[in-house]
Amino acid sequence: MANKRENINVNYLSRDFASIKNDLIQHAKRYYPDTFKDFSDAGFGALMVDAVSYIGDILSFYLDYQANESFLSTALEYNNIIKHGEAVGFRYDNVRTTYGQVELYIKCPPNSVNTGPDLSYAPKLRQGSTFTNNAGSSFSLLESVDFSDPANEIVVATTNASTGIPTNYAIKAMGQVASGELREAKYDIGDFIRFQRITINDPNVTEIISVIDSAGREYFEVDHLSQNTIYVPIQNPDTTTNTQAPTIVKPFIVPRRFTRRRFQFDTEITFGYGSDSQLNSPSLAEARDLVLDLHSKNHVVDVAMDPTILIKGDKFGVGPSNTTITISYRANTQSNSNAAARSINRVSSVGFEFANRNNLSNSKMNDVRASLEVTNESPIQGDVRPPTVVELRELISGAHAAQNRAVTKEDYKTLVLSMPSKFGGVKRCAVVQDIDSNLRNINIYVINQDNAAKLVTTNTILKENIKTWLNSKRMINDSIDILDAKIVNLGVTFSAIATNNENKTRIFSRIQTRMNEYFSEKLDIGEAFSITELYSLINATPGVVDATFVNVFQKTGAGYSTVKFSVKDNMTPDGRMIIAPKNVVFEVKYPQADVKGTLT
Repeated sequence: MANKRENINVNYLSRDFASIKNDLIQHAKRYYPDTFKDFSDAGFGALMVDAVSYIGDILSFYLDYQANESFLSTALEYNNIIKHGEAVGFRYDNVRTTYGQVELYIKCPPNSVNTGPDLSYAPKLRQGSTFTNNAGSSFSLLESVDFSDPANEIVVATTNASTGIPTNYAIKAMGQVASGELREAKYDIGDFIRFQRITINDPNVTEIISVIDSAGREYFEVDHLSQNTIYVPIQNPDTTTNTQAPTIVKPFIVPRRFTRRRFQFDTEITFGYGSDSQLNSPSLAEARDLVLDLHSKNHVVDVAMDPTILIKGDKFGVGPSNTTITISYRANTQSNSNAAARSINRVSSVGFEFANRNNLSNSKMNDVRASLEVTNESPIQGDVRPPTVVELRELISGAHAAQNRAVTKEDYKTLVLSMPSKFGGVKRCAVVQDIDSNLRNINIYVINQDNAAKLVTTNTILKENIKTWLNSKRMINDSIDILDAKIVNLGVTFSAIATNNENKTRIFSRIQTRMNEYFSEKLDIGEAFSITELYSLINATPGVVDATFVNVFQKTGAGYSTVKFSVKDNMTPDGRMIIAPKNVVFEVKYPQADVKGTLT
C-alpha cells in the first residue's frame, strides 16, 4: 500500500464539483479497492464524496475570486477597485456637486432725494442661504452676496400711480450656488485612539464642510496627514487691489486635521496620530529618543532605533478624545443635482445682514426681506452619476499614468474627469491639439447630461472651474481652452426578417429594448458611430432571422441639436461607420421615437 500511495497522480485541473467528485471516486477505486466498494448514490460513501466535492468546489471558487480581486484589471467588487486606486494615488469621488449661477432680486426704498435706492437698506445675503426649484431640489449659496455693490443692476420697480415718482427700486445681484442639502452628524469620541476613524453612513456625501469638537476646535481636511499646512483665502480689504485680487491666500499650520476616504456607500474620515498632550512637542525628534536599550539583559551591549518615535507628537496630526465631534457636510443625489433654466424660483432659508441696522426702520427692513426673489436664467447641470466599474478602472489607470500633472493629452483627460466633486463634473471629455496655433494650445471639449440622461452643453462656471483646476497642473508653456462639444442627434430605421411562428410585435419590442440599452451608454467625443454593431444587435435578437437594412440619419427640429452635419459625407466607403469630427459627439436622444423599423 505504501508503494501505491507514493505513485498517486493528482489532477490539479479538477476544480469544479463534478470533476472533483469523479477524481475522488477514481482514486478510491484505484487505491482502495478492498476498503471502499459502495459507489451507489444512496450509500454513505456517496455522502462523504459529495461533501468533500462540495467543499472543494467552494474553496476553488473563493480562491479564484480572491485572485481576481487582487488585480485592478479583473476586480469586480466596487470597494476593492477603489482600494486599488488608492494604492496608486487615485482619490475617489462617486457623488458630484453641480454648480451654477442664480439671479437675485430685492426691492429697496428710494434715497432722500429719490435719485436711486437707499443703499443703507441694501443687505448682504449670507453664504449658505438655500433655494429650491419646482421639484423641491435644494441649492445653497457659496458666497455672500452684497446688494450694495455698485456693479449690481438697478431699475425702477414700482412708481406712484398719480405722480409717476419711483416708490421702490429693484436691485439685481448674481450669486453662485451648489446643489445639495446641508446636513449634520454628531459622534461621541471616548479615550484617545491613534488614527481615530469615523464613518459617515450617508451614500450621498459630496463634501465635508466643517469638523468641530465640543470645545469649538476645528479640524481641517488635508490630502495626507503628513501635510500640516493649508491655504485659506482671506478677503482683500484693499480697495485699490481687490478688483483683480478679491482674496489673499494665507498659509496656516493646522495640527488638528483629517483625511477623507470615499467608498461606494459611505465616507470615512481619519484623524491624526498624536494627542492633545503632545500638541506642544518639538517639531524635531530628540536624537537620544530614537534609540532604546535591548531587553532581557542586565548590561548594555547595543542600541536599536525605534522608528515609531519619529511620528510621535503632532507630526501626523492631533486626534480628538473625550469630546463630541460635529460634522457638517453637503449631501447630493442624482434626483436633485440639476435644474432647468428658470426652475429655481423659491426662497427656502436665507439670512440677511444690514449695516447700521440700529439706524434703520424695522418695517422697511422687513419689506426688503420679503421682496427677495430668485431665478436661474441658465440651467445648472453636471454629471453626478457614479462611475461604472469599467469607467472607474479607466480613471484609476489614467490617474496612475498622469501622476497629478498634465503632460500628454491622456493626462489632461484624466485630470478633467477626476476633478474633485465640489468643483463639478462632466460626462465626456476630449483633448485636441490646436493645429491653428503655433504654441502648445490645448482645446478641451466637454459635454454634460441632464437628469433625463440627455446630452447638454456645459455651463460657464463649470468650464471656469475646469480651467482653474488644470492651471496648477499644466505645463508652463501650455495654454488651455475649454470648449463645448457639438451634439449631433441621430435617428435609425431598419428592416429585418422575422420567424413565422412568433408575434412580430413581441419581436419588435425585444429589438426596441436592446436598442434602448445600447444607446443608454453615451459615445465618447470624437467616437465613430458603428452601423455594423446595429446589424449585429438586431441579428442577435431572438425571433430575428436576418437584418436586411439599417439606415442612420440626422434628427433635427424642436428638441434636437441645431448643429449642421452631413451623415453621407462622414460615412466610410463600406457604409459600416459614421466618422465623428474630434469635437462632435453622436447621440440617439429618444430611442423610443428615433428608432423605427419593419419586420417581414
